[in-house]
Amino acid sequence: MERRFAARRDQLLADAEIDPRIPRGVLSRLERFLDPFVELLQRSEQGGHARTYAAGLVSGLKYKNVESIAYLHDQPREPLQQFIGQSPWDHGPWFAEPARQAGQELGESGGVLVLDPSAFPKKGPESVGVQRQWCGRLGKIDNCQVGIYLAYVGGTEHALVDVRLYLPTEWAGDRKRRRKAGVPKEVRFRTRHELALEMLDERGPLLPHAWVAGDDEMGRCSWFRQQLRSRGECYLLAVPSNTAVRDLFAPDPPHAGRGRPSARRIARSSWMVNSTSSRRLRASAAGTSSSSPWKRWGLLFSPSKTSGNSLASAR
Repeated sequence: MERRFAARRDQLLADAEIDPRIPRGVLSRLERFLDPFVELLQRSEQGGHARTYAAGLVSGLKYKNVESIAYLHDQPREPLQQFIGQSPWDHGPWFAEPARQAGQELGESGGVLVLDPSAFPKKGPESVGVQRQWCGRLGKIDNCQVGIYLAYVGGTEHALVDVRLYLPTEWAGDRKRRRKAGVPKEVRFRTRHELALEMLDERGPLLPHAWVAGDDEMGRCSWFRQQLRSRGECYLLAVPSNTAVRDLFAPDPPHAGRGRPSARRIARSSWMVNSTSSRRLRASAAGTSSSSPWKRWGLLFSPSKTSGNSLASAR
């Protein structure tokens, strides 16, 4: 693992340390937390299975699979397995409930919606969407699944509110593999940016916000940025440091008459100057060392400050 990824991992682990006082009374708080979710289920026995499974996930079990959780609560495994893997209950309202709660309890006009793809390593080939692809947790290409996450950030707290599992093209077109893994027929291939926009459209109205933010995987796609602008969203998105930026309002440079006309690009030095003087576009490098070839740059777009147009765009 590269040094920068190891340092980031250690930082995240240190941030994950929990005050010993926090777990006190966690089971009673978990019961209250589950109440609005259980109410969304159609049958009472489904509610019981949901509570059993959730309690098992926060237990001290080494392997937190359905069989182990059922035996922990002195229950047969078949009903719980049927509830988790086969029972036809709609997960959609369950995904909407965290967004509703976050909007009511954390919502404020200056909130930020954060979109972030994140991978989690897997060993075998059976999990839905698993394949060899970039895994940020490992810092390399490896066997993993990728989820697109939506988080809400308020002035004092933050919370995850939605997620979509990315289904690669190899999976989307393999009927035998889809049928074995239980992928619904209506699920089709969609890019990570399309999944992010789907969550934004569904959860955005529940979450008062002023900005949409994302990493360079979100920011490098010009179509995605255009879709945000068409929705009237202000955004701050990271882009690769070699991203070419052009001034949309500057006159075209002289053309010699041969070849492709030059783009109205902004030099790196001018980019920084323009960003501070106009306050319509800001670009900055952050979180990098002098020895690292990678720098994080960001594109900021605010319709209220640019009369509906961005000062510059990346291409």
